[in-house]
Amino acid sequence: MIVVLKQNPNAEQLESLIAWLKEKGISIHTSAGENHTILGLVGDTSQLDMDLIAALDIVEDVKRIQEPFKNANRKFHPADSEIPVGNTQIGGDTLTIMAGPCSVESEAQIVGIAKAVKASGATMLRGGAFKPRTSPYSFQGLGERGLEFLKVARQETGLPIVTELMDLSQLPLFKDVDVIQIGARNMQNFDLLKAVGHQEKPVMIKRGMAATYEEWLMSAEYVMSGGNENVILCERGIRTFETYTRNTLDLSCIPVLRRLTHLPIVIDPSHATGKSWLVEPMACGAVATGADGVLIEVHNDPAHALCDGPQSLKPEEFDRVAAKLLKIHETVKAL
Repeated sequence: MIVVLKQNPNAEQLESLIAWLKEKGISIHTSAGENHTILGLVGDTSQLDMDLIAALDIVEDVKRIQEPFKNANRKFHPADSEIPVGNTQIGGDTLTIMAGPCSVESEAQIVGIAKAVKASGATMLRGGAFKPRTSPYSFQGLGERGLEFLKVARQETGLPIVTELMDLSQLPLFKDVDVIQIGARNMQNFDLLKAVGHQEKPVMIKRGMAATYEEWLMSAEYVMSGGNENVILCERGIRTFETYTRNTLDLSCIPVLRRLTHLPIVIDPSHATGKSWLVEPMACGAVATGADGVLIEVHNDPAHALCDGPQSLKPEEFDRVAAKLLKIHETVKAL
């Protein structure tokens, strides 16, 4: 349920309304806009008398929300969310470019790539320390040592780091990570989502391989219901009948999610396509469609990468792509 307040509501009446709602066990999400303030009511609102609330002098309108996701719903929060990360943000007028290797392989490798992508316009460094792999015999990442190498790269470049959390037991190791990534395989690991919801660090949730928009948003709701509103949605392709590409990149998610939610939207064309030559056109399409950011894999030697070399750009290729993306973003903003 949402309660739309009139302009400049009486402070005492508003305080009384909020106190009454809390007595009923209702959590309240307040969104203040230029013309109206909206109270988003989360909990068992079936017990509330809509007509009684609507009759209050300070209330302009009362509406029930049909969708199961509440905190993530744009009706609760009409303005787009901006998630602060280090010295930058995700959302708003900025284009966030997250770039780096699929896996951290050594300190020299990650520091070198971090310096290269920053020079090309990247604002965040991505890199996997813990890697979920289809085969148990594939490289599983450097683990805690990889996290330490990422921190060295951040110290050298100032780039906030984005890396994947796979298991609850790893959470204490992520206290110095800037953005926690929840991978596609863990999108519905509800215990993990609850855990990251009870801390304030930004969480980027990748869409599951066969997840609907509602299921994806409900995963965000799990995090937000714990009190952490710093959630980013990342489309990384879904599994379809097509086998030519690794997955099928669903760019239609951008306008759909814009209608449904206020959360920032990031597109990962590397995992979606699995082919380095497809990364550029799909990233361009994502930015032109209005994505808040892109997540691009960059490796200094893709042919010998320990993980996902075929979908990784070389630093010089990323330099060209990043320049094009920034131009497209400026053009879209000016329209």
